[in-house]
Amino acid sequence: MFDYLSNKFSSIFTSLSGNNKLSEQNIQESLAQVREALLEADVPYDLVTTFIAEVKQEALGNKVLQALKPGEQFIKVVHDRLKQFLGGPEEHPFIIKKPAVLMVMGLQGSGKTTTLGKLAHWLRTERKMKSVLLASVDFYRPAAVDQLEIVANKVGAKFYRSTQRDTVAAAQDVAQYARQQQFDVLLLDTAGRLHIDNQMLKELQDIEIAIIPSCKLLVLDAMTGQESLNIAKAFEQSVGFDGAVLTKMDSDSRGGAAFSFRYALKKPVWFIGVGEKPENFEQFRPDRIAGRILGMGDIVTLAEKAEKQISMHEQQSIEKSLMSGNLTLEDFAQQMQMMNRLGSLTQIMNYMPGMGGFKITPDMMQKGEQEMKSFKAIISSMTPKERRNPALLNGSRKQRIARGAGVTAEQVNALLARFQQTVKLFKKVGGHKGLFR
Repeated sequence: MFDYLSNKFSSIFTSLSGNNKLSEQNIQESLAQVREALLEADVPYDLVTTFIAEVKQEALGNKVLQALKPGEQFIKVVHDRLKQFLGGPEEHPFIIKKPAVLMVMGLQGSGKTTTLGKLAHWLRTERKMKSVLLASVDFYRPAAVDQLEIVANKVGAKFYRSTQRDTVAAAQDVAQYARQQQFDVLLLDTAGRLHIDNQMLKELQDIEIAIIPSCKLLVLDAMTGQESLNIAKAFEQSVGFDGAVLTKMDSDSRGGAAFSFRYALKKPVWFIGVGEKPENFEQFRPDRIAGRILGMGDIVTLAEKAEKQISMHEQQSIEKSLMSGNLTLEDFAQQMQMMNRLGSLTQIMNYMPGMGGFKITPDMMQKGEQEMKSFKAIISSMTPKERRNPALLNGSRKQRIARGAGVTAEQVNALLARFQQTVKLFKKVGGHKGLFR
C-alpha cells in the first residue's frame, strides 16, 4: 500500500537531506520530482498543480530557508500539506448511532460484498455491536444474495433474505425486519453495474426515499485511479453519499485515488481495504497515511494491531524468555506465529519507518515470506525436547527434520544460525525491560 509513492518520496528526501542549506534552486528541483511522482501515481494534473503551489508557497518562505535543519523542515511542510489533502483533522469521522441503516453502493467489481463483510466484522469487534444484519437487494448479479449470506456467516453477522423481488419493496421489507428485530446496524447491499447508468442511479434514489438510511457509503476500487473520482462524482451528483471505502489498497495501486479523493470531492475516506481477510480493514487516518506515503511508517497502527491480535499473557510470556536470554525454538516459533497474526511480511513492513529507503523488491519480500514458511515447517518437524534444547540437533537429527519439513539440511542449519543470532542479540539487550512491547 502506497509503496510506489513511498519509494519515490524517500529517494527525493534522501538526496535533499544531504544538503546543509536549502536554496530556492534545490527546493524547486525537489518539487519537480514530487510533481513527477504524483502524476505517475495517477493523481489528476490540476490537483498536483494545486498541491505543488501550496508546498512551494510555504517552503520558499523564511521559515524553511532559515531553519536549523532545513531538509527536515521541508519534509514537514510536505507532510503537513499532504495531511490536508488526505483529509486534515478528522472533522468527519465514521460515527453511527444505533439503530442505524447503512446503504452501501458501488459498481460491480469494486469489492462491495467483501467490504460489507469487513465492515460487519469491524462493527462487531471494534464497536462491540453484537447485532449486525446484512441484507442484499442486488437481484441483477447472479448469486449476489447467496454470496452475501456466505460472507455474513463467515464474520458472525446475521443475514436476512427478503421474499420481495422488486428492489425498492425488498429494501423496505429488509428495513422493517431490522426495526422489528431491533438490530443495532443494518448493512444493505445495493445493486451495482459494470458502468454508471441512469437506471441504477434512479433505483438508488428510490431506495433512499423508501428507507431513509442513516448513512450512505460508497465503495470504490483504488486500482481504477482517476476513474474512481469520476465514478464518485456521478454518485454524488445523483444520489449523494456521506463517505467512501477504498478497496484493493494492498494491490499495485499507486495511491492516486487516496491522495486525491478528499480534496477533489470534499468527502471523507472512512476505510481502506488492505487484503482479503475480514480483519484486513483499516480506518483511514490522514496523519498516519501521510506518514506512510513519506516513508515515516505507522508504528501507532501496528501497535494497535498487536494489541488486538496478541494477548497480554502472550506478550509477557515471550518477553520473559527474551529478557532472561533463555530463548528456545518454541519461543522462536511463537514469535513467528504472532507476526503472522499481524499480517504478511509485506503488510508489516509497510508500517515500519524508513523502509522506502531500503529498496526492498517484491521478489525479496516473497523470498522472506517463503523463508518464514520453511522455518515454521522445520520447527514443527522437531520433537518438543529438540525445540527446548537445540544443542541436541546432530547431523542425523537434522536430516530427519529436513525430510519431515520438505527442506534441505542447509535450510535447517540456516534456521539454527538465525536463532543463535537472535539469542545473542537479546542477551546483549536483556537489561532493557519492556523492549518487546
